Amino acid sequence: MRADASRSRWGTTRRDALFGGLCLCCLPTLGRSAEGFDLQEVGPGIFIRRGPDAEATPANNDAIANIGFIVGDESVLVTESGGSLADGAWLRGEIRKRTDKPISHVVLTHVHPDHCFGAAAFAEDKPVYVGHHALRAALDARGEYYRGRLAEILGADRAGSVVYPTLEVTDDAEVDLGGRILRFTAHGAAHTNCDLSMRDAASGILFPADLLFVARIPSLDGSLVGWLKEVDRLRAMGATQAVPGHGPRLVDVAPALDDLTRYLTILRDETRKAIAADVPIEKAVQTVGQSERDRWVLFDTYNGRNVTQAFKELEWE
Repeated sequence: MRADASRSRWGTTRRDALFGGLCLCCLPTLGRSAEGFDLQEVGPGIFIRRGPDAEATPANNDAIANIGFIVGDESVLVTESGGSLADGAWLRGEIRKRTDKPISHVVLTHVHPDHCFGAAAFAEDKPVYVGHHALRAALDARGEYYRGRLAEILGADRAGSVVYPTLEVTDDAEVDLGGRILRFTAHGAAHTNCDLSMRDAASGILFPADLLFVARIPSLDGSLVGWLKEVDRLRAMGATQAVPGHGPRLVDVAPALDDLTRYLTILRDETRKAIAADVPIEKAVQTVGQSERDRWVLFDTYNGRNVTQAFKELEWE
């Protein structure tokens, strides 16, 4: 996306909307001694670390996403690489404490740095990096900017580098870890324009990444209307449990998707009403979605950004 993209009617460029409030879930506060900062086995051979609901600081290595790994008979798949080179190195070290099986695959669920900037920590394993078919273009547009911001916050030695997918999923794909099949789905524009979900055939657990936020407010960086469509698609997959991109390590799918749907629907409907009433964006960001404030962590940090993104999408319906 060009930095000189045309301005919208409220005066921000597209670049401002994408990067200005840098979605630092979309960058993450955490010390390694924080309670709960460990890997727990949520299903047979499935180990997940819960990321805290916080923003990036030098103390946390951008380690806010739920990351982990899955062990098959022959190899290991990394469900999320972590938010920085340092975070990825931590995860790799934890894997090596538990198994010496080769790390064959690393999943890059979407473009946001807390989910993909740990990828370089696995370079020596020579894994297949699995990503959405649109991820390469998204990394070309944003990757170096994200890398620079991470370097400013964490230091260049801990930030990490841009890593591209080597297996690009267009619709669906499968990976066999030896007696364990992982099924991938490339989604339409939703949280971002390059969201990839995964389901473990052995346990039935769904890994929707940031298509599902629990407790932490969702961050909109793709399509609001599209996200609601993809939520229906997630429901249709029939999973009963999921590892969300942010929130508890393992949740019941139905109530978690109900909460997400409620927030996104309110965001959509109240934004449409504001547009119809010619409410200026400066006022809309202070009013739209306010009934949800007490339901989500970091509401005041992200809701206004979500309203701005929703305005961009919905004003031309």
